[in-house]
Amino acid sequence: MSTPSPQGMGLAAPQIGIPRAAALVLPPTAGADPIILLNPEITAVSDETDEQYEGCLSFFDVRGMVPRPLRMDVTATTLDGTITTVAYELGLARLIAHEIDQLDGLLYTDRMRPDVHPIPVEEYRGTGSSWAY
Repeated sequence: MSTPSPQGMGLAAPQIGIPRAAALVLPPTAGADPIILLNPEITAVSDETDEQYEGCLSFFDVRGMVPRPLRMDVTATTLDGTITTVAYELGLARLIAHEIDQLDGLLYTDRMRPDVHPIPVEEYRGTGSSWAY
């Protein structure tokens, strides 16, 4: 498997026309196994949040500042049918939340504060941010 980008990446089944509650996330840590989420549900979130730029295949030419919890617990089914709950933190929590939103029909633009708007990729590149994917 190739090394994921420093920012990580993910894909939700509905993005490619598959009507299933399934997503795949490549963690930003080199060599980390992909995270497969089947029927995922966020079961707990931290009160602490941060706001970082996100990007998406649905809006590939813009990036937007999105507030997300710094920690969350996700219950999902594994490929062998086992139901597990895993805690995710920081950037990985952001990646997972982004993909679960996609499964729920939400785009990152739906999570942006009302007074914040997406910016062109060219402008984003000048921000020095590293979390957009």
